[in-house]
Amino acid sequence: MPTQIFVNLPVQDLKNSMRFYESLGYQHNPQFTDETAACIVISDTIYVMLLTHAKFKDFTPKPIADATKVSEVLLCLSCESREAVDGVVSKALAAGGSKSQEPKDYGFMYQNSFQDPDGHLWEVIWMNQAAQ
Repeated sequence: MPTQIFVNLPVQDLKNSMRFYESLGYQHNPQFTDETAACIVISDTIYVMLLTHAKFKDFTPKPIADATKVSEVLLCLSCESREAVDGVVSKALAAGGSKSQEPKDYGFMYQNSFQDPDGHLWEVIWMNQAAQ
């Protein structure tokens, strides 16, 4: 079985956050979704666990960072083309996300980015595997 990653993110409004990620084309897994948490399926091995602040506090004694003011993590997803990168960011902006930075083109890699409604930073990249 391949290693899976579950990214746990604290959110202010669970239903709004679920709508945001579903607008990007991701589905939630109802088996791991209730009024305090939602499991968003990014791929067969990548999941985002959206947790209310109360639920998130069950897992850590540390204070929850306000992602609209500080960077607590930078999340990055890959796409199969430059157009797909811009497509994900366009969907995020249309769904209530905000622009994070201007796109960057390194030749072998193209990246664009957005912030979700809670301020979590997402980069979306395409890499030319042949250039490595």
